[in-house]
Amino acid sequence: MNKLNLNLYKKLFLIRIAEETIRAHYKEDGMKTPMHLSVGEEAIAAGVCQALGKNDQVFGTYRNHGLYLAKTGETDMFFAELYGKMSGTAKGKAGSMHLASPALGLMGTSAVVGTTIPVAVGAAFANQQIKNGKLTAVFFGDGAVDEGVFWESLNLASLKKLPILFVCEDNDLAIHSPAKERHSYQSLTEIVAKFEYNIFSSDSTDAEEIFNLTKEAIKISRKNGKPSFLHFKYYRYYQHVGVDFDFHHGYRPESEFKKWQARDPITLMRKKLRIEGHKEEVIAQAEEKIQRQVNESLARAQAAPFPASEELYTDVYA
Repeated sequence: MNKLNLNLYKKLFLIRIAEETIRAHYKEDGMKTPMHLSVGEEAIAAGVCQALGKNDQVFGTYRNHGLYLAKTGETDMFFAELYGKMSGTAKGKAGSMHLASPALGLMGTSAVVGTTIPVAVGAAFANQQIKNGKLTAVFFGDGAVDEGVFWESLNLASLKKLPILFVCEDNDLAIHSPAKERHSYQSLTEIVAKFEYNIFSSDSTDAEEIFNLTKEAIKISRKNGKPSFLHFKYYRYYQHVGVDFDFHHGYRPESEFKKWQARDPITLMRKKLRIEGHKEEVIAQAEEKIQRQVNESLARAQAAPFPASEELYTDVYA
């Protein structure tokens, strides 16, 4: 039986349950941070992070819950941060959009589009200089490629042959604007291919396929010294920011969602596990364990104290 897919499923299920728990409690107004849910794109974070080494580094965007959970596996500090509590990853100061856990490899995420891309390139340059063998992966949406810093970073990483993976999570939307209204070119990967990159692309919702593509990218990059560009299509189930559906706004049809939901990453992987011979009770036990973990972390976060007012002046630059 495939232990890889069971491990991938645990990551997928953790992300989905954590975010559906957020949805269930968000309107209670205890979590006062804006939420950008990653429901529908779990396979990307799960697949890429499973392929990375424990000491490798990742950077992400404000839609970062999946990345945080896939890289760290922990939920106590995660939920505490969403509730603004002292036990959170940043003592309640970061909220949802600036989650980080450097000790576990998540170096930083940002609310401002494209801003972690050059920082990730800097981290990759540092790793190259000190020869520590660490790989850096930077996640960004297709809206970030409209920023000049993306192209500058892409060029420099190629020029210096940095140990970095550019991971484009492409849902065709920059908030509500489709790519056809923003780009005068048809294919992002064709343009990136003009630089010295190993190019990989998929519209699969299968975390195993994404894992395999990422492992191949890492293997080839280590062999030829070129950075890799991974372009993954996906569909976000809920609105850009918030916890509800938004098909009534008119910028995307519900029929489009249903086509993607028919190959939902969690449902797909669960079916694969059964086909591979994993027993239903084993899968159910894994799900129950994750559900307990999330429920307990939520309860601890709700009961945890808020930071003292003096904390406003700690861990800041000015």
